[in-house]
Amino acid sequence: MSSDYQYDDHGQFFPFFILTISGLVTLPLTYNLLKPSKELESTAPRIKTQFKLQDEDLIQGQKKKQRRRERKIKRFLTVVVGYAVMAYMVYLIIVTKRLTPEIWDPYSILGVSRSAGEKELKKHWRKITLEKHPDKVRLDVSKNETMEDATSHYVELSKAYKALTDEEVRNNYLQYGHPDGKQGFSIGIALPTFIVTDGNGKYVLLVYGVLLGVLLPYVVGKWWYGTQRVTKEKVLVSSASKLFREWEEGISKGGVIGALTCGDEFKSILKGGKAEAGLGKIEKAILAEGEHSPTVAGLLETDKEKLRQTEGTHRKTMALLWAYIGRVRLGDTTLDDEKYEVAPQALALNDSFIAICLAHGILPPLLSALRAAQRIIQAVPPNGSPLLQLPHITPSIAKKIEGNSKHRMTLQQFMEMPEYKRRKLATDQPGTLSPKDYNEALAVARQIPTLRVERAFFKCLGEKHIVTGSLVQFVIKARIIPPGTANVPEVAPADLEDVDPDEEDLDALLGRKPTKNARAKKTDGTETKGEDEAPPLAFAPYFARDHSPKWSLFLSDNRQSRIAVPPSHFSTFNKPMFEDDGKPTFHVQTLKLQFQAPPSAGNYTFMMNLICDSYIGMDSIQEVTLEVEDPSKAVDIESEEEISEPDEDSLAGQMNALKTGGIAGAPPTKKKKVVKKVESDDEDESDTEGEAGEEDTSDTDTDTDED
Repeated sequence: MSSDYQYDDHGQFFPFFILTISGLVTLPLTYNLLKPSKELESTAPRIKTQFKLQDEDLIQGQKKKQRRRERKIKRFLTVVVGYAVMAYMVYLIIVTKRLTPEIWDPYSILGVSRSAGEKELKKHWRKITLEKHPDKVRLDVSKNETMEDATSHYVELSKAYKALTDEEVRNNYLQYGHPDGKQGFSIGIALPTFIVTDGNGKYVLLVYGVLLGVLLPYVVGKWWYGTQRVTKEKVLVSSASKLFREWEEGISKGGVIGALTCGDEFKSILKGGKAEAGLGKIEKAILAEGEHSPTVAGLLETDKEKLRQTEGTHRKTMALLWAYIGRVRLGDTTLDDEKYEVAPQALALNDSFIAICLAHGILPPLLSALRAAQRIIQAVPPNGSPLLQLPHITPSIAKKIEGNSKHRMTLQQFMEMPEYKRRKLATDQPGTLSPKDYNEALAVARQIPTLRVERAFFKCLGEKHIVTGSLVQFVIKARIIPPGTANVPEVAPADLEDVDPDEEDLDALLGRKPTKNARAKKTDGTETKGEDEAPPLAFAPYFARDHSPKWSLFLSDNRQSRIAVPPSHFSTFNKPMFEDDGKPTFHVQTLKLQFQAPPSAGNYTFMMNLICDSYIGMDSIQEVTLEVEDPSKAVDIESEEEISEPDEDSLAGQMNALKTGGIAGAPPTKKKKVVKKVESDDEDESDTEGEAGEEDTSDTDTDTDED
């Protein structure tokens, strides 16, 4: 037996091979291009308003520019080429003639029917020998027949006859399909013959050399070095290194804003002559004296000094970012366009700076970075009024609304005013809002998602007490209540409880998703299964990106200014927040933070920090206490709680009734003592879950309900 390797010189299989390879590349890329985006910026609803900025065309231009970067042009071109190749291969498959291997059939070779008997076969064979024997055959010169052809044909006829009459030869035919026994096999290679044709070898080697020696290393190297150039926050490693050097323990919000401008990413925005073009004009505009602040853009002396110490691209970037945050118009379309372009990049760099703050574990820089993100998204200076987040409100209007107060007025305080007082402050004074602008500002404020904490407590999954070293969950029960919302219903006590998930619901046990049976009712009474719902995109008309709000929840030790439990981030919730008509549902949302209990028993006081990255003044900060029990003490408490009174029908029950004065007598002393202890524990737990009723330490209305 021998094997024979053959190339596809007829082009039968080569198109199938190329079609398969092209499909393996093209079809997944097609799915990647056509699948709907799951990013919240593409699926989340928007706050409804008709408000337009004067520079709306520049901001929309920046958004279109970003969408062009995300269009995946290279993948699109690859898909087009892939489908073109696939179409051509299908065409070749249709027009190419099929060559099917012939099966050795002795009946067809002899020209007899399969029902022919032995006598008929012998008779037919005698006739063949008279006509086809090499000694008797007559060659057809017109067909260029030779004696070799005649001999070969007679041998084939002889094999066919023996396969039907000779027992040994017939066994070979029946077993192997050929009278000569087991035959060699042929392996077809789906590549055209011209690849191995004499003279083409050097070109084939050249192609292999380019593919394996140049193209493959280039693609792999580009991918590898590309991943090594950026951090997991998608920031250049060189930029992260500079941000690390900018970190200071007492850095302020303004200091963070200045530090973010050191990134190398801005060099691609301000290429060539753009690095210093118009710098003097920008600095003159932002350093001009403000009506209610030292500078129009909100720079303090430390910020101005830092600006003077920088140069080149870094200096212009810092000036542009301050111009953006201060909403300073530069009087030049190019400069204004650059101003709106640097802000999204600064926000991306801020994520890297937050990671650096978490690595240090010190609280003040982290708070400054989180609140700097709010200022960047809303384009409000570090000391600017939170009222600037509403449309049509300028610094001068905000100052008139706030009056002579030394403290900035939050959106909640503004919206909680009586209507007559709020309208008087916002519209009746000279240079304030018109009635139309006033109504539009209120409409936007009533759509801003604000988390109001209703209850905050610690728990241990499946346990009544938290013991040393156990896995603790810090649970927050909160509702989305936009500022100025009237007729807020009371919270049902059952909604403030946290039910443990089923044992088989592993994702819920690990905190990756809500429980399987989580359900919510709409105001019309219909029930919906708990699914992730995204809040409306942030109302940030100056920010040249669509941004979905994100809340960061973490615990801190304010006495030591340290981060006790790193943040968990929430951008979706397990229940609907708004009805189809835009009204809030008032559903209780559940946020959880998981960590390990301290190794020693005792009471641990933390500050809960719930900070939104998109809106100013919406933070919730309050004191919470974690009670950690010793494992042995927790077992004793549980054993006492399990003590029950004997049944009244039993002898022990009757004796107990006589001892205590009968059924109408006083309750058992022992039972009363146990109940009192349990109630005391409940009260302590209630104090642990929320102490805002005794001492108001919250920046917003985040008082928790007592059990």
